[in-house]
Order: sequence, then structure tokens, then C-alpha cells
Amino acid sequence: MAMELSSLRRCHHHLALLLLFLLAGSSIALPVQPEMERVRWQVDRVNRRGPSIGLVMSYIDEATALQSSGYFRPWHALPFVDLYGRRFHIGSIRGVNVIYALTGQRRLNAAVTVQTLIDVFSVSGIVHYGTAGSSNDSMSFGDVSVPKFVAYTGAWTWKKFKSFKESDSELSFGEFNVPNGGENLLGALKFRNEELYSVGKPMKEVFWLSVDSTWFKIAQELKVTLERCNNTFCLPTTPKVVYGLKGSSADMFLDNAEYRKFLFREFGVSTVDEESAAVVMTTTSPGIPVIVFRGVSDLAGGEPTWSSTSLMNLASINALKVAVEFIGTVGKQKSTTLAESASN
Repeated sequence: MAMELSSLRRCHHHLALLLLFLLAGSSIALPVQPEMERVRWQVDRVNRRGPSIGLVMSYIDEATALQSSGYFRPWHALPFVDLYGRRFHIGSIRGVNVIYALTGQRRLNAAVTVQTLIDVFSVSGIVHYGTAGSSNDSMSFGDVSVPKFVAYTGAWTWKKFKSFKESDSELSFGEFNVPNGGENLLGALKFRNEELYSVGKPMKEVFWLSVDSTWFKIAQELKVTLERCNNTFCLPTTPKVVYGLKGSSADMFLDNAEYRKFLFREFGVSTVDEESAAVVMTTTSPGIPVIVFRGVSDLAGGEPTWSSTSLMNLASINALKVAVEFIGTVGKQKSTTLAESASN
């Protein structure tokens, strides 16, 4: 009987210790709750303004172009919301509600930021602008591409050495042996499709992702004069806006002349970047409109003598100009539609 009482006391002691640990853990978590409540209140207040256009860019230089342009007017009541380590700036451009965020570079950062925007805030569409490398010799520095299709070209199946070339596009390393092509132990790469999950549709494998067709038509009607000079640099000719080309993204900064030529030859890709495909795919899944504006800041391999820093700044400014004109046009068309509906 004494042994049973002793065992019972030890059991109670262990349970008491466990309870103390649980209480200690819950007390550590408690201070987080007020912070989350504050963020929820901020988000609700932002959403009560009505739907906003989400504006995303990847590089600090691209965000700096917006901040110094004067286009963006912060909302005096609540200029930003900090969420999951990112800052979402609340305001307007040309009288249109806008929430902009710096995503950070490459696919994962871009997708996480856009997914947060469309999940948390009331967003009517996503506008993505930034810089890109050119893989098309007909495009000049400072030009802005408004692609109709983008693809993720960073997903590969590595094929065995001496494998036969398939009908689909394939990069054979042996073709680039110097001085003459031949066999190469690296073998070949076969480009893979992406798995696209969309609301109300079965999963399908795709290679090309399309921007929103309605928004693309609106963009085609824009009249924008691009900048030829910034504070430190002038291009020899005035850049232009080019519509309907193809873009590609991969989690790498492309600086190889032969590979950029391959992308243009095999896929007709005119610009290369690290985020556009992720932005388009993330918005395509729930069916939210999306469009991309990319300013040419460099040649993706075989760089000329001009300063890449100056070109990036100018390319950012030009891509932003087109994005701002687009946002203003979409806002004006929406206001006209609402006015017509109210009068009827």
C-alpha cells in the first residue's frame, strides 16, 4: 500500500511539472496575440476602402524608382501594414487604390508576396513591373516589354549521356563544344512543364502562362513616352514599348550569350528575369487579372560597355511609367463603368 501511495505521489508530481511546462509555453505565446489582433484590424481598415490593385516589384532599385517618382500617394490614415516580414504600402496612384510591396528576388519570394496580397487584402488584380535582360537583338536598352506569355525555364530533366534528342526543345551541351560540336558527358537538358492548379479546373501541365487578355488589350492602347535619359546617363535613341512578345523566368541571373541565343531560337523568348512566371502563375490559379511590364536593363550575356547600374535605373523608370499609365487607365475605365451602371 505504501508503494502504491509513493507511485501515486510521483505520478502527481510529474503531472504538475508537465502542467507548469504547458502553462509556461502558453504564457510565452500570449504576447503574440495582441500583435496579430492589431494587424487584423489594420487589414480590415484597408479593405474597407474597397478593392486595390496590387503592385509588385522585385529589386530595391525598382522600388526606389516608385518612391522617388511622386506617383504613389500614401494613405494618411494607414500608410503601411507589416505582415510576415514584408511591408505592404497603402495608398493610391492616379486616384486608384494601390497596395505595393517589394517581393525580393526569384520565384519563391515573388510567389509568397503575391499570394499574401491576394489572400489577405481585397485585390482586383496584380501589376508587376521591373527590369529584365534581353535575349532578342531587336530590343534596345530602356525598351519596355509587355509580354503576352511567360514561361518558367528553370525546370529541367537531366538526360543521360548519349540520349537521343526528342521532338520537344532540348539543350544538348555537346552542340556548344569548342571548336566543334560533338558529344559531352554533361548530356542534355529537357525542359519541363509546370503543374497549374486553377479554381474549378483540374490540374494541367503547361509551359506557357498567359497574362490577362482583357488587361493586355488595355495595355496595347496606352500612349506612353519613355525616358531616354536619367540623371547620369542618356541612351542614343528614345526607347519604345513592345507588346506581345514572350518572357521567361528562372531562379538564376542569366549572363551567357549562347544560352540567351538558345532561348530566343528555341522558344522565341525576348526577355529573361527571375520572377514574372511566378507572379503570373500565382494570380492565374484563383483567376485574378495580371499583367507584366519589364524594362530592358542589360543584354543577358555579351554585355556592352554601358554602365549596368545606369541602365537598370533607367529601365526601372520606364517600366514604372508604363505601369502607372496602365493603372490610371484601368481605374478610369472602372469608374466609367460604375457611373454607367448607376445611371441605368
